[in-house]
Amino acid sequence: MDPINLYDYEALAREKLTSMAHDYYASGAHDEITLRENHAAYDRIRLRYRVLRDISRRTTRATVLGHSLNMPVIVAPTAFQKLAHPDGEAATARAAGNAGTLMILSTLSTTSIEDVMAAATGPVWFQLYVYKDREATKALVQRAEAAGCSALVLTVDAQILGRRERDVRNRFQLPPGLSVMNLMPAGQEAFPQDAQGSGAAAYVISQFDQTLSWKDVTWLCGLTKLPVLLKGIVHPDDARLAVEHGAAGVFVSNHGGRQLDTAPATIEALPEIVAAVDGRIEVLVDGGIRRGTDVVKALAYGAQAVAVGRPVLWGLAAGGQRGVEHVLELLRAEVDLAMGLCGCASVGEIDEDILL
Repeated sequence: MDPINLYDYEALAREKLTSMAHDYYASGAHDEITLRENHAAYDRIRLRYRVLRDISRRTTRATVLGHSLNMPVIVAPTAFQKLAHPDGEAATARAAGNAGTLMILSTLSTTSIEDVMAAATGPVWFQLYVYKDREATKALVQRAEAAGCSALVLTVDAQILGRRERDVRNRFQLPPGLSVMNLMPAGQEAFPQDAQGSGAAAYVISQFDQTLSWKDVTWLCGLTKLPVLLKGIVHPDDARLAVEHGAAGVFVSNHGGRQLDTAPATIEALPEIVAAVDGRIEVLVDGGIRRGTDVVKALAYGAQAVAVGRPVLWGLAAGGQRGVEHVLELLRAEVDLAMGLCGCASVGEIDEDILL
């Protein structure tokens, strides 16, 4: 039977992926408590719907950082997409554009920025890790800007990597023929081959800058004309500091439960972040979103949009570009249905009044 929801795609992807690739995509840190809680927290929120409202003409359109999108759902940055499908990030970029939304491209892409932008049919943001080699980092920013990316998303919660025990057991490595393509010009595209556990963790230890601090947010904002968003914010004080240091937006994110286990679920952290920024910058959220009702709940708490990562990978593994397009369309249709059943004809009508 054809998949009818995101969970069906997850099951299909499990059948198609190698166990190492599946575990890399699916795993969380340590006991995976935060990984599970990211979605479980949505299940505990109740929707208090309204009735006798004209919902005959509904729209899921939303505006995110100036982009007019077909839905308040964007594609989160995920690494090494050619583990899922030979077309990798290029297929995802085409699918996101065809679905009327935007993609965030990972620094740790198995396709170069330039090749992804050549394939893209819609807007693309570039997710940035800061390397010890600041010239290599600066070159990434310049390439993203020159290629036509419309924003930078600085990941701020991964100066070191959380311990993902599935990757340690599998001794995760990229298979022959795959590498961190964006770092090839700097000669930093390969994992250490002598890693005793996860090759990804060894790569991060050897390459990422652990001195990253708020002064570097100011440095990055001064380096580019593109708006800069910070991804990995769960504390309201950090949200206020993001505003003070020139960020255009924040992602409430715990890295998909892959960094600090027992960190709060992102939907639980979201209300305080929204209150802290007080409308001065945009707020997005990722982590655990699997249903249209999850999207509506996040918007009701004040997010401009949500980002989905793993479901996109499941669609890519199951059906390439078309699989990603179908995943996004299934989610958009669920958002439309949830809005209508809540008595909301547009994204702008969703507010905290519908939450119980």
